[in-house]
Amino acid sequence: MATHDNAGQSMPASTKVSKAGWYALTLVSLTQAMSLLDRQILSILATNIREDLHIGDAELGLLYGTVFALFYALFSLPLGRLADGWLRGKLLAICITIWSFSAGLAAFASGFTLLALSRLGVGIGEAAAQPAGYSLIFDEFPKAKRGIATAAMAIAVALGLGLSMMLGGVAADWWDTTYANGNAPLGFAGWQFAFIVASLPGFLLAIMLYRMKEPRRGAIEGIETAKDAHPFKSSAALLGSVTPGLNWISLWKRNAGRKQWITNLAGLAVIILFTLGMISWAQGFSPRPALDIGGFPLNPHVLQWVVVGFGLFVVLNLFQSFKLSDPPTAAVILSPSLMLLVGAGSLQYAINYGVMGFTPSFLMRSYGLSAGETGLQFGLLSAVLGIMGPVIAGPLTDIVNKRLAGPGRVGLALFSLGVSPLIAIWVYHAPTAGSFYLRFTLYSLILTMWMPPLYSMMYDLVLPRMRGITSSIYIMVSTLFGLGIGPYAVGMISDANGGDLASAILSVNLVAPLIVVMLVIVMIRVNRDEASILDRARAAGEPV
Repeated sequence: MATHDNAGQSMPASTKVSKAGWYALTLVSLTQAMSLLDRQILSILATNIREDLHIGDAELGLLYGTVFALFYALFSLPLGRLADGWLRGKLLAICITIWSFSAGLAAFASGFTLLALSRLGVGIGEAAAQPAGYSLIFDEFPKAKRGIATAAMAIAVALGLGLSMMLGGVAADWWDTTYANGNAPLGFAGWQFAFIVASLPGFLLAIMLYRMKEPRRGAIEGIETAKDAHPFKSSAALLGSVTPGLNWISLWKRNAGRKQWITNLAGLAVIILFTLGMISWAQGFSPRPALDIGGFPLNPHVLQWVVVGFGLFVVLNLFQSFKLSDPPTAAVILSPSLMLLVGAGSLQYAINYGVMGFTPSFLMRSYGLSAGETGLQFGLLSAVLGIMGPVIAGPLTDIVNKRLAGPGRVGLALFSLGVSPLIAIWVYHAPTAGSFYLRFTLYSLILTMWMPPLYSMMYDLVLPRMRGITSSIYIMVSTLFGLGIGPYAVGMISDANGGDLASAILSVNLVAPLIVVMLVIVMIRVNRDEASILDRARAAGEPV
């Protein structure tokens, strides 16, 4: 695409990255790292929390996945819309403050309820991290350099993941050893102290983000976007249009037709039947005692599937809302390639979060490692491998796209997601911790190569002003099916099979063949869908 000078002459789009761009990438990457640190630290502390609070693996899966996922997914939609119209650095600063405070709140938990409230707050705060972060970075980096930029973001995710285990395990072990006589300040256990430590760096990063300069939206591609006059109003309207119950007020105000009302109510009926069916099946497969939620007993399977049903109805409301309020966005986002990429990434997140949520517990139970040993060994290994994979995949994404635009990037993601499940079988049958780490090295190097190509493709399939909401849609769906189901499924299977975490972890890889099929279809049609973006947007009323 071309830009224009003051005289209206066409000029080639910039291919250079400014110092401000590199600085923005650094801060946004640190934000991604902090997001994973505060989100993932629960996994290394799970064994101690399980013993102290007397809860099962299914409940831990709820805390790690479902409770976090609901509010993370729901609030990613209005915050993604806000990222498309407001100052993204300031939005990130406000949200990181919220999630850092909420992460620290977990230190004061003496039962399931406050831990759940902490995860709820972390989910709401982190909901802006990807939409605002990717939207900002794609306004600083030209298309030719976006593989490198997304690789940096993936590296930050790996660092946050590894640091969460190292910091969490070491901090918890140090505290428990130091205060082994039981005279710990505030009566904290090691896992509670670890939550406090993890929450502190976010406040400093928030100050730096708040002071960061905002790039001109779309300028780097010559599609500079006009200033949004009412970003907060639009964000609130989107939240109202997707929230169950409030969505009907939104449909009424927008004069929705009979077909739209029938679609919405029929969809709700199907979702309710699905939810009831899954509750019945889950309770029969892995019976669990009721949780005490603020004095009220609640079966964990009921909580799990009500949350999933809630999320499904939000997704239905979201797409109906787009068609009524923003036809160009609906026309661009609802392309086969983009929807298949969202689906493939979501299913892969079910694998990733199921694996990483319980692998620390697997190492401790299977090989007798302590939390500190697991945190240092597995956390450091995960961080190093998580860096190496994107370092290879980022530049490789740009190279293959230059030589075979479109299908080249799909092929790289297809290799990563098609081969890694086969290696996982070998990994989780290792006889010793040392052999596990050796096998996991190959597994992780291949597995971590999928994010740069998939993310690069996804954000190239929409207009600049739609990248925040595209990220939110991806978060909504991937959180619902990935984070919301993956850890819960592993925990439930582990409870049902007597605590065999290896087979429970491997079970989530059964969705891999469907991922492969989705990516093959994308490979066939991605160039066609990317070439038609402007035509579809203009036909729906976009002034570009």
